[in-house]
Amino acid sequence: MEWQEISGNWVYLPRQEIIGIIHFLGGAFVATAPHISYRSILEQIGKAGYGIIATPFLNTFDHFALAREVLNRLETVLERLHKTNKLGKRYLPIYGMGHSMGCKLHLLIGSLYEVERAGNILISFNNYPANRAIPFMEQFNITPVFDVEFSPSPPQTKQLIAENYSIRRNLLIKFSQDDLDQTIDLNPVLQKRFPNMVALRTLTGTHITPLSQNIQWQTGELFTPIDAIGQWLNQGISRNLQELKQEVLIWLNPMSAF
Repeated sequence: MEWQEISGNWVYLPRQEIIGIIHFLGGAFVATAPHISYRSILEQIGKAGYGIIATPFLNTFDHFALAREVLNRLETVLERLHKTNKLGKRYLPIYGMGHSMGCKLHLLIGSLYEVERAGNILISFNNYPANRAIPFMEQFNITPVFDVEFSPSPPQTKQLIAENYSIRRNLLIKFSQDDLDQTIDLNPVLQKRFPNMVALRTLTGTHITPLSQNIQWQTGELFTPIDAIGQWLNQGISRNLQELKQEVLIWLNPMSAF
């Protein structure tokens, strides 16, 4: 299994029969190469039988346009994969999966367009205004010449979701040490819209846990304190990533827990 670039998307198809499609959208500053930034978690889910379509994007202030763009590219690649019979079955359930800003785009897609989704997996959702979401503005106390804000703005986004979001089944994941996460604000909005259809999980980790990579720490001839620290850190990262993978796969297929 290798990543392939198809119609502006990065696609990872398992060798076994495909049981579903995951449409993945990453965070604002790592979304341009999701097949590299999120390689470990996406490949682990792919090896469980899910075709991965990761759509890269370059963040702009117009999130309406971004949502339409990534949806267009998904529809184009699905049509091409079906025509070439790479998906096997004509019908496969499609799940949206987003991290950070990728969550907002999936929420906009589900609020603005009539799309068929078996569910959405929303990891580390945030909906901050531009002056907080763009690090250099706040860090260097820079005030833009013009009053810039994302479109839709955070309040507009929340209202759109509350009134129009149509994806009934949702998994919300937040991490225990994530100061950027706003999942707690999103959860009641979705719960009110679809009672008993929204699952919230808090896992050990940080905002960048989904970006973690499984690395095999190689020791030298002598086992040193540096090796001990390296192995300890790697075990912690691997454990957090494994927990994330398990939560996602169990939600996708509850029978896999038995």
